[in-house]
Amino acid sequence: MKILITGAKGFIGKNLIAELKNRKYNDIFEYDKETDLVLLGKYCKEADFVFHLAGENRPKDNSEFMKGNFEFTSTLLENLKKYKNTCPVMISSSIQAELDNLYGKSKKAGENLLFDYSKETGAKVLVYRFPNVFGKWCRPNYNSVVATFCHNISHDLPIQVNDSDVVMKLVYIDDVINELIKALEGKENKVNEFCEVEIVHTITLGEVVDLIYSFKRSRDSLSVPNMGNSFTKKLYSTYLSYLPEDKFSYELKTNVDQRGSFTEFIKIPERGQVSVNISKPGIIKGNHWHHTKNEKFLVVSGKGVIRFRKLDSTKVLEYFVSGDKMEVVDIPTGYTHNIENLGDTDMVTIMWANETFDPERPDTYYWEV
Repeated sequence: MKILITGAKGFIGKNLIAELKNRKYNDIFEYDKETDLVLLGKYCKEADFVFHLAGENRPKDNSEFMKGNFEFTSTLLENLKKYKNTCPVMISSSIQAELDNLYGKSKKAGENLLFDYSKETGAKVLVYRFPNVFGKWCRPNYNSVVATFCHNISHDLPIQVNDSDVVMKLVYIDDVINELIKALEGKENKVNEFCEVEIVHTITLGEVVDLIYSFKRSRDSLSVPNMGNSFTKKLYSTYLSYLPEDKFSYELKTNVDQRGSFTEFIKIPERGQVSVNISKPGIIKGNHWHHTKNEKFLVVSGKGVIRFRKLDSTKVLEYFVSGDKMEVVDIPTGYTHNIENLGDTDMVTIMWANETFDPERPDTYYWEV
């Protein structure tokens, strides 16, 4: 299948092309502002499907709204008619087509062109009125407040919020792309005369800002956002894509003594915390027990033994562990336990606890195994 994509270098275009190639759609005609107009005719002659994503969002001159959103659409359709190509055509419109502003009027005009084209030629047309689209590769300080805020906050730049209570409707780029590929395969989500992305997130601007700032703070608190919330998960992925290129990494606080070191890595209020423990050769760590706190130990380098003893028993259990065998050992409540490095190199253990450490209630009691 030969697929023509206008606006190929734009936000949606780049994401669509990447995923089409992931799905082995490799015969793609990419058309953008810099493409020779002569090629448009060739592409329109051969295309089996058209994604018309090109358009003007924020031109230098208001007259360019109609030029980019109406005149080019007209040129595209004339080329298809010239070669009697009645392949399906999808157009990227906007919910602003319902509004009385220059951008909305130009989008509405483009929609009408497509509907008239369908009546004239019998071609299948798919008109998508997208709300605000967010995700990776969107230009900040252009037409997406989410992109702008993610970029500015991650770069320690100021943002301007005129009304934090304004309600926004947002669609995530991956959901948009999945819908467009469904349309390509004849399974579009059509509601009356328009097509829609099924998953739309409704949230206030203030809530978006608060979330993005919490992402920035999470490096200091070692917290991870609530990935059970689909919008938070998508927004966090978007935020990370705007990190400064020299700020992908961040340091952790390591507690070091003669026995080795202990470093907290991730803290999640609902899921506990993950830490990295390094023990020097011959060192024993632990010798304590818990009422409710439980842990999982995974030795990833070196070798050692984890010992357990129930408080009312003299029986000692031993679990020998090694980085040569990826094996998780549960640390049950009510058992005092320790871990000893039996090797001649540092032993590295990944430790998970079911709760983040609370110095006011550590639930950790010394008792030798």
